[in-house]
Amino acid sequence: MATAKMTRRERLRRCYFHEQLDRPGVYCRTGFPENDPTYDTLKACLSAHTELKGHWSSQSVESATPTELLKEPYSEDFERHIFIIHTPAGDLRASWLVSLRGQPGLQNSYFLKTAEDARKYLSLPMPELSGDVSAFFKADQEMGDCGIVEVHIGFNPAGMVAELFGSEGFAAMSVTDREALHQLCERQMNMTLRRLNHVLSRGAGPYFTMAGEEYLVPPLHGPRDFYDFNVRYDKPIIDLIHDAGGRVHIHCHGSIKKVIQGFVDMGTDVLHPFEPPPLGDITPAEAKAVARGKICLEGNIQIADMYERTPEQMREQTVELIEATFDDSSGLIVCPSASPYIRGWGERCFPQFKAMIDTVLKWSHRP
Repeated sequence: MATAKMTRRERLRRCYFHEQLDRPGVYCRTGFPENDPTYDTLKACLSAHTELKGHWSSQSVESATPTELLKEPYSEDFERHIFIIHTPAGDLRASWLVSLRGQPGLQNSYFLKTAEDARKYLSLPMPELSGDVSAFFKADQEMGDCGIVEVHIGFNPAGMVAELFGSEGFAAMSVTDREALHQLCERQMNMTLRRLNHVLSRGAGPYFTMAGEEYLVPPLHGPRDFYDFNVRYDKPIIDLIHDAGGRVHIHCHGSIKKVIQGFVDMGTDVLHPFEPPPLGDITPAEAKAVARGKICLEGNIQIADMYERTPEQMREQTVELIEATFDDSSGLIVCPSASPYIRGWGERCFPQFKAMIDTVLKWSHRP
């Protein structure tokens, strides 16, 4: 039986709640290069024809950790920024190289390096919470029937701790002092639960999004670490949201084939971008076999293909994705793996984006 045509808001709701669709969703992340008019045509097309997602950060209700900033010369191209956290147990320092010529920067040292640093961080008091979530409701009202507004949780507990150590530092600590990592993850989980209780009690939701799980996927970590650090600390967070009637989107790059069952077990509702080789290791059919009826797949068009392939190739790739994952008329949002990113190339990638979008929009008219 044919499914009636839906609004973009209703279509996304059905994606997140695992219900039947009139066609796949189609979406693109919107972290465009700043002040780049070459993307104006693409932005207008996305706004008019794709499912839209607005964003509100739950961290806006949480006080930030007080941090001191020092700046010092580094080279002709970079300045070093040193951030200092003054904890009750001692100072912690991290540094970034910030470009003086408008280029990307680079973090070159991390706040945590040893178990002693972990103890210093654990001495910090819990952040304070404030009550105002009105910006969420304003954004949701402005979105209307064009889409949904997601509440950003931020990094998951293990992802936040990996940000503090760096991915290599976290991996080393998982061998030399695993208990310190567990203490840090538990603290971060409890902070997140406090914050979510605060925003849930004030009516924010029902769509939430979280990231950071990609720090714990192969090849740097295996399934044991994924379950011990991601599933263990993410599941209570997701359970809280589910108990309140909400749904959770998780963003995770990388090779997830060996750990995709972990996303099911923690309760993920939407998973982006389930990347195929060479940047990932899972095909759409393999992902669907695990996710069917449990997770809505959001992906898996590699963003580089939008700049390197032809419109016809993107049409073919989109058709192959839909045929592999949409046989049950549910559980798919066609989406590139990341935001458009190459400055000045907006007009060059537009035909490929349009080919992807048009293929999805016309899918409901297929016999």
